[in-house]
Amino acid sequence: MLKIGLIGLGHLGKIHLRCILLAAQTYELVGIYDADTDLTRRLADEHGTRAFSSAADLIAAVDVVDVVTPTTTHFQVVKQALLGHCHVFVEKPLTQTLEEAKELIELSRRAGKLVQVGHVERFNPALLALKDVQVRPYFIEAHRLAMFNPRGTDVSVVLDLMIHDLDIILKLADDEVSEVRASGVAVLSETPDIVNARIEFRNGAVANLTASRVSLKNMRKVRLFQRDAYISLDLLEKESQVVRLFEADATDVPAQGQQFPLDTPRGPRIIHVDEPASGPANAIQLELESLAESINGGRPAAVSIEDGYRALALAERISKAVRENQERLPSPLAT
Repeated sequence: MLKIGLIGLGHLGKIHLRCILLAAQTYELVGIYDADTDLTRRLADEHGTRAFSSAADLIAAVDVVDVVTPTTTHFQVVKQALLGHCHVFVEKPLTQTLEEAKELIELSRRAGKLVQVGHVERFNPALLALKDVQVRPYFIEAHRLAMFNPRGTDVSVVLDLMIHDLDIILKLADDEVSEVRASGVAVLSETPDIVNARIEFRNGAVANLTASRVSLKNMRKVRLFQRDAYISLDLLEKESQVVRLFEADATDVPAQGQQFPLDTPRGPRIIHVDEPASGPANAIQLELESLAESINGGRPAAVSIEDGYRALALAERISKAVRENQERLPSPLAT
């Protein structure tokens, strides 16, 4: 059984703590650490684990470090863990800058240790339900809207929210990005709170993404359009729907799902609607357990450090496009 330690006990860190305890057959929780020593002691007493007085002491006692600290600290904490010969799970985004991410990639390779990045939506039941569906999107539309929460405003909405969808579309499109256009505006914080981005891939696929943290409602939807199907993912409700069009006399229409006749200019067709079973799942627990499976099986991490780098690189391109677009806008004081 792998020995794990948790660094960072904020809102998300407390959730990770509970998930590690739920994964008791996979991990032995050795202890926890946070810069707030009173909080560390209180949670250690509450959950029957050890309160470490420093990150270094915790790293020296474990095989795996779960890093759930502010993004600004990811680089130093992950670097310290890798130098301490530990595997690492680190929440998204991987780091604050690409230079930091590159250094961690090289360090992880030299250390021979896995780093898995917490792009938790990869483990969303709605997305997992598509495991048997051939996904080749030509157009992707994603909306991630959230009501304002001061937590997370140390970075723009691109790194705070949109990066979840960037990781998803990079995985689904499975190609190089050729062009990025974006616009955004800061409403309640010092960095953009609403951003829209258009991403074009080398194979011609296009993704249109909107992220907002000043919405009146929460929404996390991804829609995929491809030649043979329309796929809808509701990541908030953890539901997926696959709609396909078949010839009226087709013999390969799946038995499961619903069928509806449709008259088209090309003749009668059949619309087939399937809602793949997703089932309940604790996505954070799943991603932590998947890291253990990768370590024990000698396999790459499900969401590798390179995946984290690619999502961060695309986020930086979008942020740069937002800045350049803002610079082209006329000053509100101009006459």
